Amino acid sequence: MTNATTDASASLASLLALRGISKRIGGRWILRGVDLELRRGETLALVGENGAGKSTLVRVIAGIDGHDEGEVRVDGRIGYCPQEPGLLDLLTADEHLVFFGRGLGLDREHARSAGHALLDGLGFPHRMHTTVAKHLSGGSKQKLNLALSLLGDPDVLLLDEPYTGFDSGTYHCFWEHVERWKDEGRGCLVVTHFLGERERVDRVHELQAQQRVETRPLIE
Repeated sequence: MTNATTDASASLASLLALRGISKRIGGRWILRGVDLELRRGETLALVGENGAGKSTLVRVIAGIDGHDEGEVRVDGRIGYCPQEPGLLDLLTADEHLVFFGRGLGLDREHARSAGHALLDGLGFPHRMHTTVAKHLSGGSKQKLNLALSLLGDPDVLLLDEPYTGFDSGTYHCFWEHVERWKDEGRGCLVVTHFLGERERVDRVHELQAQQRVETRPLIE
């Protein structure tokens, strides 16, 4: 069961809006009074120290975890790339595309062709399409993980440190893709620890443990 709702009457410029999101785990508040907005054609970096609840917040937005207080409004389809690839060890890359595509209402051929285009753009080798996930390198697993989140042309991309295991070339390629996704009118929320990436995004959203978040523009 999820607390996320779709609000078709929301502003056309706003794809995602959180109001007062709070979540408690084991008697302890992990998130408290979080307000956040993501607009079309925008990249928002979600930063904060370890334990601040960044991944938890993303899971709440994706509808995977519930929350105790507040409201999540989403206008459009969500694509979620978790920090740890949610892959099945004995399925090949192609089988993952078909399996996840079926959940999005895509037929086998559409899922494979769209998935191959996404994988090609991330530098995933063709020879690995028929390799089971447990035999993929960490970087290849993460490329497949990212490609799966992009199936179905989502409007909102929730990317939780999506470049883990990427080499430097693929890492820079990832940020080039982010620019293209922005140009297509998508909203990208990227969880990151790296301060150097702040100049690659439009806004930074800093999350502090058990405190309200503070949003600020990159250049004031």
